[in-house]
Amino acid sequence: MKTFVCKDLTATEEMGRKLGQVLATGDVVCLTGDLGMGKTALVKAASTALGVAAKDVTSPTFSLLNIYKGKQFKIKHFDLYRLNSEEELEDIGFDEELSDECISFIEWSELFSQALPEEYLQVTIKQEGEGRSITLTPYGKHYAEICEKV
Repeated sequence: MKTFVCKDLTATEEMGRKLGQVLATGDVVCLTGDLGMGKTALVKAASTALGVAAKDVTSPTFSLLNIYKGKQFKIKHFDLYRLNSEEELEDIGFDEELSDECISFIEWSELFSQALPEEYLQVTIKQEGEGRSITLTPYGKHYAEICEKV
C-alpha cells in the first residue's frame, strides 16, 4: 500500500498521469471516495496519459459506462453510483465488459465489491486538509508491482 498527498487538483492529475503511464491492457483500477474527491479527474489524467483526448473523458454517472479509444487499446470507465442491485450490474453486462483487451476504471467499486475480479488496484481518495490523500492498495502481485512503479 502506498499513500500520496496531493495538495491540489494539479497534483491529483499528475498522480493520474503517473498511474496511466504504468497501466497495461487487462488492468482493473477501482476508485473509491466521496463525491467531489477527484475520482473522475484522476481517470481523465490517466486516460490522457494513455492517448485519449482530455475532452473525451467525462463522468459516466448517467451512462454507467464510457468507452474511450487510447493509442494502443480501449479504456472502459464505469460509474456504479446509480446502481441499486446486483441484477442491475448484470443488466449492464459488467462481467462481460471487464476484459483482458482493455483497461477498466471502476468508480464507486465498493458498492459491488463481491463482483470485482480477484486481482485489481484499489485507489482510495480522501479529503486531506485543502487537498487529497490518494492510497493505492494492490490486490495481487501484478498490482503490487504497479504500486512500486508509481
